[in-house]
Parts: sequence; C-alpha cells; structure tokens
Amino acid sequence: MTRTPLPERPFSAFLFDMDGTILTSIKAAERVWGQWAQSQGLDVEAFLPTIHGKRTEETIRALELPGVDPVHEAAFITRAEIEDVAGIEAIEGAGAFLASLPRARWAIVTSAPRLLAEARIAAAGLPMPDVLVAAEDVERGKPAPDPFLLGARKLGVAPGDCLVFEDTLAGLQSARAAGMASIVVTTTHAHPLETDVSAVLDYEDLRAVVAADGMLNVTYR
Repeated sequence: MTRTPLPERPFSAFLFDMDGTILTSIKAAERVWGQWAQSQGLDVEAFLPTIHGKRTEETIRALELPGVDPVHEAAFITRAEIEDVAGIEAIEGAGAFLASLPRARWAIVTSAPRLLAEARIAAAGLPMPDVLVAAEDVERGKPAPDPFLLGARKLGVAPGDCLVFEDTLAGLQSARAAGMASIVVTTTHAHPLETDVSAVLDYEDLRAVVAADGMLNVTYR
C-alpha cells in the first residue's frame, strides 16, 4: 500500500472508533445480523453492508419495517452480539500503538452500546480506555459530531486538537463536523472510501510520538 502523508502537527488527544478501526468484529457482527435479517425476510447480502458505523437502533429504524419495534430489536441484537465474540481480533499493531499512548490522551468513541464495546475490546485483547463514549451516551450518533465532541470534552481537550482514527464514512463525517482531523484505517475495506483524509492499512507501520508536554504526533516507522 502506498503511504499517504500523515497529519504533521501535534494533537492533544487521539480518538479511536472501535469496530473496523482498532479491532475487527465483522465475522461476529455479520453472523448475528445475518440471522436477524433472515428472520425479517430481508435480502441478507444486500443488507449486511449497511450495518457498519451507525447505532443498532438507527440501522433498524431506517428499514421502516412494519410492526417492528427498533428499541426492542436493537436490545435483542445487542444481547446476541455480547454473547458471540468468536473471531474478534485486534487490527494489526493496534494493541502496541494504544499501549504507547498516555492514558489521559486517548479515548474510544464507538456506535456500539457500552456492554458490547467492553466485551469486544476484551475479546480482542486490547487495553480498556479510561474514556469510552458509547451509543447510549449521546442523543445523536455518527455522522452527527456529538460522539466525538463528547470524547474531547471527557478528556478535557479542545475538539480542534483531536485526531480521529476511523474506518467508515459516517465516522469521518462525524469527525469533520466536530472540527477534527482524521486518519482512515482501511484493513477491513473491500473497496476504497471516497475521502481525502490520510489512509493507513493498520498500525503496524505507525508510531506515536509523545512530546515532553504530552502532545502527540503520529509518524511512520
């Protein structure tokens, strides 16, 4: 993969999406969602690409299925996903990259409910952050800016001083709306995203540089 230029300025904090960005849960998620979609009479193959990057309830609500309660169905799917963590793995190099960061300088900002996020982070063997923004923490999920703005606020840093790591267009739109720079992680992509932000395959060739004042830079090794 051709290396794209990385942001050169320092940042106060790094904010990470979870699924597809620091871990891959595609197999587990598509098992659960595929069974649910089949039970609803949906075209499973056409439906599965739509489940990534947004909150479960919003995904179901957008289908406008007659007689289906999005809140009830979202709770059912979340329980099933918490129970099924087989095949969840860390993105290459993500564990070491996160471990190299000061704990007060990074957060996970995910569209998953908190209990599901914690289950998947543990299954992937990744460090649990001090700050985790989950689906139930905001009224508006990605692509609205609210999740990333809350992450910055919980870390006590200005939004414009945050660098976001994402993998979906909804997430990148959320970061942009929050006034934050982004890097897109592409290891789970079947096709390139139409975006002008820096792109990396994974974290294997990345290094976080921590200055004496705690400011962060990301560079290639």
